Amino acid sequence: MANFSGEDEAMLQAMLRQLFQSVKEKITGAPSLECAEEILLHLEETDENFHNYEFVKYLRQYICNTLGSMIEEEMEKWTADQNQGEEFGYDTVVQHVTKRTQESKEYKEMIHSLKNIMMIVVESMINKFEEDEIRSQERQKKIQKEKSSSYCTDNCSDSDSSFNQSYKFCQGKLQLILDQLDPGQPKEVRYEALQTLCSAPPSDVLNCENWTTLCEKLTVYLSDPDPVFSDRILKFYAQTFTLSPLHMTKEIYTSLAKYLELYFLSRENNIPTLSTGIDISNPNVTHLLKKIRLLNEYQKEAPSFWIRHPEKYMEEIVESTLSLLSVKHDQSHLVSQKILDPIYFLALVDTKAVWFKKWMHAYYSRTTVLRLLEKKYKSLITTAVQQCVQYFELCETMKGDEVLEHSKSCGIKQKTFYYSGQELQYIYFIHSLSLLGRLLIYTQGRKLFPIKLKTRKDSVSLTDLLVLFTQLIYRSPACPKMTSPGHLEDYSPASMATEVLCILCDQKECAIECLYNNTVIEALLQPIHNLMKGTKAAPNCSETALIHIAHILARIASVEEGLTLLLYGENMNSSEEKSPTGAHLIAQFSKKLLDEDISIFSGSEMFPVVKGAFTSVCRQIYGTCEGLQVLIPYSLHESIAKAWKKTSLLSERIPTPVEGSDSISLVSQESQNIMAWEENLLDDLLNFAATPKGLLLLQRTGAINECVTFMFNRYAKKLQISRHKKFGYGVLVTQVASTAAGAIALQNSGFINALITELWANLECGRDDVRVTHPRSTPVDPIDQSCQKSFLALVNLLSYPAVFELLGNQSLPNKTEYSLREVPTSIIDIIDRLIILNSEAKIRSLFNYEQSHIFGLRLLSVVCCDLDTLLLLEAQYQVSEMLLNAQEENTLETSESHREFIIDSLSVERNHVLVRINLIGGPMERILPPRLLEKGDEPYPWPMFSSYPLPNCYLSDCVTRSTDLKQDNDLGKLLLRFKMSDKQTAWIENCRKQFCKIMKAKPDIISGSALVELLEKFVLHLSESPSECYFPSVEYTATDANVKNENLSSVQQLGIKMTVRYGKFLSLLKDGAENDLTMVLKHCERFLKQQQASTKSPLLCLQRNYTSHDWFVSSLFIIMLGDKDKTFRFLQQFSRLLTSAFLWLPRLHISRYLPADTIESGIHPVYFCSTHYIEMLLKAEVPLVFSAFHMSGFAPSQICMQWITQCFWNYLDWIEICHYIATCVFLGPDYQVYICIAIFKHLQQDILQHTQTQDLQVFLKEEALHGFRVSDYFEYMEILEQNYRPVLLRDMRNIRVQST
Repeated sequence: MANFSGEDEAMLQAMLRQLFQSVKEKITGAPSLECAEEILLHLEETDENFHNYEFVKYLRQYICNTLGSMIEEEMEKWTADQNQGEEFGYDTVVQHVTKRTQESKEYKEMIHSLKNIMMIVVESMINKFEEDEIRSQERQKKIQKEKSSSYCTDNCSDSDSSFNQSYKFCQGKLQLILDQLDPGQPKEVRYEALQTLCSAPPSDVLNCENWTTLCEKLTVYLSDPDPVFSDRILKFYAQTFTLSPLHMTKEIYTSLAKYLELYFLSRENNIPTLSTGIDISNPNVTHLLKKIRLLNEYQKEAPSFWIRHPEKYMEEIVESTLSLLSVKHDQSHLVSQKILDPIYFLALVDTKAVWFKKWMHAYYSRTTVLRLLEKKYKSLITTAVQQCVQYFELCETMKGDEVLEHSKSCGIKQKTFYYSGQELQYIYFIHSLSLLGRLLIYTQGRKLFPIKLKTRKDSVSLTDLLVLFTQLIYRSPACPKMTSPGHLEDYSPASMATEVLCILCDQKECAIECLYNNTVIEALLQPIHNLMKGTKAAPNCSETALIHIAHILARIASVEEGLTLLLYGENMNSSEEKSPTGAHLIAQFSKKLLDEDISIFSGSEMFPVVKGAFTSVCRQIYGTCEGLQVLIPYSLHESIAKAWKKTSLLSERIPTPVEGSDSISLVSQESQNIMAWEENLLDDLLNFAATPKGLLLLQRTGAINECVTFMFNRYAKKLQISRHKKFGYGVLVTQVASTAAGAIALQNSGFINALITELWANLECGRDDVRVTHPRSTPVDPIDQSCQKSFLALVNLLSYPAVFELLGNQSLPNKTEYSLREVPTSIIDIIDRLIILNSEAKIRSLFNYEQSHIFGLRLLSVVCCDLDTLLLLEAQYQVSEMLLNAQEENTLETSESHREFIIDSLSVERNHVLVRINLIGGPMERILPPRLLEKGDEPYPWPMFSSYPLPNCYLSDCVTRSTDLKQDNDLGKLLLRFKMSDKQTAWIENCRKQFCKIMKAKPDIISGSALVELLEKFVLHLSESPSECYFPSVEYTATDANVKNENLSSVQQLGIKMTVRYGKFLSLLKDGAENDLTMVLKHCERFLKQQQASTKSPLLCLQRNYTSHDWFVSSLFIIMLGDKDKTFRFLQQFSRLLTSAFLWLPRLHISRYLPADTIESGIHPVYFCSTHYIEMLLKAEVPLVFSAFHMSGFAPSQICMQWITQCFWNYLDWIEICHYIATCVFLGPDYQVYICIAIFKHLQQDILQHTQTQDLQVFLKEEALHGFRVSDYFEYMEILEQNYRPVLLRDMRNIRVQST
C-alpha cells in the first residue's frame, strides 16, 4: 500500500475500463445485478480472451510476486515427503499446496492489501463518473432550453442500481438511434444503431417518449429486405418479451401482431398458396415463420403473468391475436390457388394449439377469449369446424391411398424443408381439432354452437361435432408404420380425436352435455355393430381404432352418468328400445373376442391388445353392482377364466432361450406379451371381487387364489389398483375377506403375513436395527398414527368367516419363552402376543407392553362386536376369563379385606371390553363405560370387577317392557282378518296393508303376545298357500327323545346362555328356558340336516353343521316367550317361505336347494344377493354414504352381513329387532335390503364425519344404531319397494336350483 502511487491508480483504472468495455454487452444485457455478478464470476469459462486482459495479467503478476516463493517451497516440501512413501497424482499435490497457501498468513495479507488498492481505484472511478453525469445533465438542460423539441431528461432511466450501468439511455440517444435506423443511412450505421438498441436496457427504451415512434418504425423495418436487419429487430423483440413487464411487452406484441395482420392483408407480399405449399428453406418463408414463432412463444408464456396486471393489457393481447387469426383472403378463386392465411403458419409452429389451451386454462383470460369469440371473431371457430368437416368428407369420398397421402404429416417429425398443400391442410385440421376440443370443455365455449357453415344446409350442433370426432377414429386412415414410431401416433387423426374425446370424458359437466347421449354412443359403437353382423367395421377401421374406441368407452363407463347411459340408454324407463344398449353390445363383442369367435382379427399381433382393451371396458361395468346385473347373462367370468387358463398353459410352454441363438429376442418378446396378457386377464377376474355377487362368480371360476396373489403382488409393489379406480385395495380386500375362501386366499398369498409384519414393525420392532439409531416419538394416542392403517386393515380382514377359517380348531402357542425379535406372522400369533397376555413370558417379550396390549384390546373390542366371533374366541380361548384374571391382578390391597383396582389405561380398556362382551342389548338397553377419564376428584366413577355378575349400573333402566295391547282397534281388525275363510292373494295384500298402517301409526303395539299371534297366524296361512311357498314341504317326525342325546357345539352352548341371559333381562324368559332353547336348536339341526347336500370341501365352514350360533332361532324363541313347541312349529312352517332363506341363515347352510358351485363357495345368499343389492341401492339412494365407504376402504356388505347374521343384536333395541323380523315376514325378504338402506340414510351424517376421522369401520362395528326406529322409515321403504321390488324379488327367487 505504501508503494501505491497515482500512476499505479491511473494504470489500474485503464485496465478496468478495458475489461468493462470488452464485457459491456454481456453485462448490460443482464436482467439484474445478481446476473451481472454471475457473468463476471464465470468470465474465464465464457470469454476466450480472458487471459489477454491487462487487468488479469496484473492480478497474476501480483499473486506471483507475493506468494510465488512460498508456493515453490510448499511443492518441494510435499515432493520430498512423498518420495519416501506412496506416490500421489498431480491433482493431489495441487489440492494440498492450494489449501496450505490459503491458510497462510501471507495469503491473508495479500488479499487485504489487494482489496484496499481496488477500493481506492473503484471509488475514484465512481467519483469521476458522477462528475461526468453532473456535467452531462447541465449540458442537457442547456440543449432543452435552446431547442424547441422536447427531449426527456436524464432521469428517464428506471434501472439505476449499485452496480451502475455503463451508460444512461436517454431521450437524445433514442432520437439518434431513430435517425440512424433510417433506410437512407449506410448499412453499417443501421446495424450499429440496432446493436446499440439491443444492448440498452429495454425498460429505458420503452419508457422514453419517442418509444411510440420507434415502435412504428421497427414494425415497418420488419419488412426490410435485409434478413440480418430484420432478424436483429426480432432479437430486440424477443429480448423485450423476456426482460420487460407486461405493459411494455404488450405494445411489442400488439405491434408485431398488427404488422403480421397487415402483412397478410397486403397483396404486395408474396405469400404462398395451397397449391405451392410452404418451402421453409425459402428466406421469405423462414423470416415469416420466425415472426409467427416469436408471437407463439409469447402467447404460451403470457398467461403465467398477465393476471398480475390490469385486464385491459390482456384484452389487447387477446384481441390482436384473434384479429390476426381471423384474417381471410378472397375466396372467389379455386381452393388450390387460395393464399395461405395466418392460421396455417401458426398451426405449423404450434400444431396442437398449446397457446389456446393455456389461454383457456384460467377463468381470468378464458372469459375474455370466449366473449371476443362470441361477439367479434366467431369466424375463427367456424373455419375450425369447417376444416374438420372438410377433412372428414375427404376421408369419406377419397380412396384410402389418397387420404393417406393427405395425412402424411402424422409423421411430421421426420419432415425436413417442404410442406405440400395437402399436408398444410392436414396440419391446420389437427390445430382445429385441438382448438375445438379445448373449447368444448367450457360451458361458454359450448354456447357458441350450433355453427352455421356455408357448405352445409344444416347447422353443426355439439352432437354433430362429437359424432364427427368419433367417426374420425375409425374412418380416417391409419399412419404407416415407420422405423421411428416415437411421434407417429401423436399426430394421426384417430389418436388426436381420441385424445380430445378422452379429455372431454374427464370433464364431468362437459361429458354429460356432449358425450352422454345415444347418438354419440351409437357412433362409437358402430364398428362393433358392423363386426357383430359379420361385415367390415368401417373402410379404415383397424385394430388400433378399436383400441381407441375401447379406451373412450372405458372412461365413459368409469363415471356414474356414463355407466348409466351404457347400461340403460337415455330413456331408462322406456320399453321402446329396439337395439341392445351399449353395455350389452360391448359384452357380446368382448365375449366373442375372448372366445376368439371373430375371424377378422385372428392372427394379428394386436389381437390380444384389442381383447384386453374391451375386457377393460367390461371391467368398468361389472365392477359395479348395477353393471354386473346387466352383464351376468353373458358369463364373462367364464370366458375370461377360460382365456386365462389357456394363456397360463402357453406361458409354461415358452422354450428357454439358447445362448447365441437369433431367436432369443423373439422368444423374450413373445414371453413378455403372454405374461402381460395373463396378468391382464387376472386383473379382469380380480375386479369381479368388487361386488358381493361378483365375488361369488370369481370363486366359481376357481381362480380366486391366483387373483388374490396377483393383487398382493401389485399391492407389495405399490402399484395402482386400476387405471380408472379412484381409491386403493381396501374395498377389494374387505369383500374378499368377507368369505371363507377369500380369507384362505389372502393367507396363502402372503397378504396377511405382510400386513402383520408391517404392523409389528410399527408397533414393536422390525427385523433390522433402524429403531436403535432412529428412535420414534412416544405415542400419545391409544393407537398410534403409525399403526392406524394396520389396525383398520385388520378390522376389515377379520369378518367372522375369515376368523373361523383362520382360527377354527387352533390352539394358542402359549410358549414358555418368546424371543424379542420373534415377529408374528399370522392372526393366531397376534391374539397370542397382543390380546391374550396370560403369562410373564408374553409380557416380557414386548418392548412397548402397554401400547401393544391396548392395540390388542382395541382390536378385540371391535372384532367381538360380531357375536359369532365373540363366541368362537370365548369357546376356544376363554377371553373373558383372561380379562377377569388380568383385572384381578391389577389391584392394590388397601386393607386385609379390601382391594382396590388400579386405574390405568389397560384396566380402563379391559373394563370396557368386559362389559361389551358380556352384556347384550341395544342402544337403550345397556350402558358401556367410556374409555376416557373424567376431570375432577373421581376420574373414573365406573365400577370395575373381576368376577361375574356385572355391576347393575351397566344395565339400563329404560328397557321397554312388553305389554298386551290386543284391545287396540287396528290390531283387532288385523287379527280379525285371520279368521276369514277366503284367504286368497287379495287377502294377503290386505293383511300387509293393515300391518303397514299399524307400523306407521302405533308401532309399539306390534310386540309381546300380539306379535306372537300375528306371526303364527300369518305364516300358517302363507305356508298353506302354494303360490306363497318357495321350498317344498319336508316331513319331520323326530321327537324330543330322538334328539336329546345329540350334542351342540360349544359356540351354540355359549350362545344359548347369552340368549337366556338377554331374555331374562327383557323379562321375556323364565327359568328352564335354557333347556327349552337347547331342545329347539337340536330339533332345528336335525330338521335342516335332512335338507343338506353332501359336499367335500377344504373349507372348515363346510365340513360340519352351521358353525355360528343361530341368532334368528334365538330371537324367535324370545319372541315366542320361551315356548319351544310354538317356536319349532313356526320354524317348520316358516321354512317353506322364501323369506326364511334370508332371515334364517342356517336354513340354506349346505342346502340341497342351492346349486353345487354355490355350496362349494361357502357364500350365503344373504351375502351374494341381499348385501349385493344393499350396495347397489346405497349407490343410487344415498350416494354420499356409498362414496364414504369407498374412501374408507370398507365395504357396506361386510357390516350388513354382520347386522343381518346376528339379527341386529347389540345394534337395535329389542322392540326394533321384533319390528325388523315382523316387517320382513309380513312384507317380504326384500325389506331386509330396504331396512339396511334406511339405516345408512339415518346414519349419513355420522358416516361422513367418521370418514373424515378415518375410523368408519370401527364406528359402524362398535356403535349401536342410536335413534333408529324401523317405523320411522316405513314410507321411505315403501318408495324403495315401488322402485326396486321386481328386480330384487326376481333375483332372490333365483337362488335355488331351478327345475328343468
